[in-house]
Amino acid sequence: MPDKSIPIEQIVSVTEITREIKKLFRESFATQWIEGELSGYKRHGSGHHYFTLKDAGAQLACAMWRSSASRLNFHPEDGMKVQAWGQLDVYEPQGRYQLIVAQMRPAGIGELQKAFEALKQKLQKEGLFDLDHKRPLPVYPNRIGLVTSESGAALQDMKNIAARRWPAAELVLSPVHVQGAGAAEEIAAAIRKFSDQHAVDVIVTGRGGGSLEDLWAFNEAVVAYAIFHSSIPVVSAVGHEVDFTIADLTADLRAPTPSAAMELILPDRREIARLVLEYQARIQRSVKELLRYYRSEFNKLSSHWALREPVNVIRSAAQRTDELQSRLFSTHTRVLRDKQASLLRVRDLLFAYHPQAVLERGYAVVRDSAGNILRSASDAAPASRLDITLARGGLTAEVKEIDTDRKLAHVKS
Repeated sequence: MPDKSIPIEQIVSVTEITREIKKLFRESFATQWIEGELSGYKRHGSGHHYFTLKDAGAQLACAMWRSSASRLNFHPEDGMKVQAWGQLDVYEPQGRYQLIVAQMRPAGIGELQKAFEALKQKLQKEGLFDLDHKRPLPVYPNRIGLVTSESGAALQDMKNIAARRWPAAELVLSPVHVQGAGAAEEIAAAIRKFSDQHAVDVIVTGRGGGSLEDLWAFNEAVVAYAIFHSSIPVVSAVGHEVDFTIADLTADLRAPTPSAAMELILPDRREIARLVLEYQARIQRSVKELLRYYRSEFNKLSSHWALREPVNVIRSAAQRTDELQSRLFSTHTRVLRDKQASLLRVRDLLFAYHPQAVLERGYAVVRDSAGNILRSASDAAPASRLDITLARGGLTAEVKEIDTDRKLAHVKS
């Protein structure tokens, strides 16, 4: 009998304790960025990526599923220092903890520059930077779509320039984050929305200046593809003077700053006013020249002899009318006479070749008993009956003899 004073220990399985540890990991550790050096990087045939993050004191196993790995904009390699964002988890079959990576980016300027060059070469091969894909901007845009931060200085700068240069233009803001996790996806989504709605004439995307890391959202492939596939021209206005971002290379026009973008897009109302005044002066000069020309022509016509003696002009026209009327009557009479003569000739021919007229000249129409007209002696059969039609009356005859060689002798009328 077991001793009831000793408490019975609760026994759990390896799977149960592992799942408890997994639950503890998920509840205790939120998603976060972790920096380290890549080691043992493997791309599995399934599309998933497996690697280790390490530093001088420890190492951490990592897994990046295919859906997340497809969004990488650089080529990870062993020894590269990166920042990975994800959730700590436990891989139950081996009882080890690991980081499930959702996003990864190079750490440090050197690694960012490597990622930039790698993505630049990839997109250039795909034709995203080709000049023949660049579209012209509208000369007088009515509505401009802005894809930028609603709290940044860039927005206010663009508003000020637009109000000064071309107040008639309407600015339509689609507010986005311009740096940090998820900023690139927001920028791309805003560009696609403007493109799908066709509610603006041109799109401006950008922000004020900053470090390479600050501007990194405009070096993401998702932004480049959104710009390339936009149905509306896109201007990239990232606030940096020296270097180009991927967005700059893909856009239809690159502006060095957001303020410069508005300078390039919008006409200057003062320049337009000057042109209007210049055109007005040209029109006035043209009108004066036309007035001088028509006044000169009027003077020439008013001094013409026809206007001095209008009765003679009328009489001359009447004489010309009489002459034309006589010629018309003469021509009409001649044509009518020719047509009548032609009609008489046709009538004579019709009478001459009428079957009755032929019979009157001594000819006959011979038919067999079936009513068929005979044209050859061989068409008749011996002892057959023939019906002969003359000019006046007819005969019925019986074939006594057939002579196929008989010729027509001289016929007396």
